[in-house]
Amino acid sequence: MPEGGGVTVGWDIGGAHAKACLVQHGQLVDVAQWACPLWQGLDRLEQVLDQALARWPRMAGAHHALTMTGEMVDLFEHREQGVQRIATLAAQRLGAVHCYAGDHGWVEAPQAGAQWAHIASANWLATARHAAQAVDEGVLVDIGSTTTDLIALRGGRVLTTARSDVDRLATGELVYHGVVRTPLCALGPRIAFGGRMLNVMNELFATTADVYRLTGELDPAHDQQPGADGGAKDMEATRRRLARMIGLDARDATPAEWLQMAHAWRAAQVAELGGQLRRVVELHGLGESAVAVSAGCGSFLAPDLLQQSQRMPSRCIHYGSHVARATPELAPWAQVCAPCVAVAALYDKERR
Repeated sequence: MPEGGGVTVGWDIGGAHAKACLVQHGQLVDVAQWACPLWQGLDRLEQVLDQALARWPRMAGAHHALTMTGEMVDLFEHREQGVQRIATLAAQRLGAVHCYAGDHGWVEAPQAGAQWAHIASANWLATARHAAQAVDEGVLVDIGSTTTDLIALRGGRVLTTARSDVDRLATGELVYHGVVRTPLCALGPRIAFGGRMLNVMNELFATTADVYRLTGELDPAHDQQPGADGGAKDMEATRRRLARMIGLDARDATPAEWLQMAHAWRAAQVAELGGQLRRVVELHGLGESAVAVSAGCGSFLAPDLLQQSQRMPSRCIHYGSHVARATPELAPWAQVCAPCVAVAALYDKERR
């Protein structure tokens, strides 16, 4: 790989994961994700940067396109401080860092503090704008480890005027549901088990990773966060955590019964996300020709969301292969790491 001008590295620095990709002369070359519990300290991000530099040792002189959501973690007094400190650290370690500021374009790291409100949590907008270039009319359905973004698209544009998290929470375009880190008690106050509806325990006994580990849908490579109890991730430990949600032990039911319970939790999440998607589709008047663009480590849920209403898009395409146009080897990771791929593509296209 030649050093310098032909290389762009895209970054998405989140509160729990950091994602990065390498683009050379407009072509996606590599994509990676690392666990990065940023609330534990900036040294966690430094460790990720070390790993990235070890993975791509010849990216000296590359352009770095950066987006983030990590400014939200409680390590920082406020989001402005978070944006400043993340951008500053990235620039110190990487060199030329260009922060994605949405409607305000690109901001160099030294000016990130002044433009923090446009940089903070703008990663969804990068993904949506990249996806909008690939469909005439559609909706981005990006289901990640922690959150879901539901963004209407038409004519190469992102339709929503909402830009902040608080405004998108109001419209249903941001849903704090994911397939790894979401506490199960957030999915609903009751769950079906043993022929009864039971109130669930509002404790962090289990997360959605336990559900999708049991159903076999969560790729082990995407299962990077500790379990709620810090314990093992085998089936026995997973069932033990699920049992705690209703005051039982794993030995109190069969593996088949715990799997049935996992499917009940899955149905609850699909119903909630499907309802929010329907809100977005109706809000923006998407028609029958609309296409769903799935992204994120939870994209396996997207087809089921579309079955929640006749007014949903009837067709689903994958961000990794249809928007990022990644090779078959890279497409699955481009799917999971869509925001870093998107900022790299947007910056690289503008630069060239």
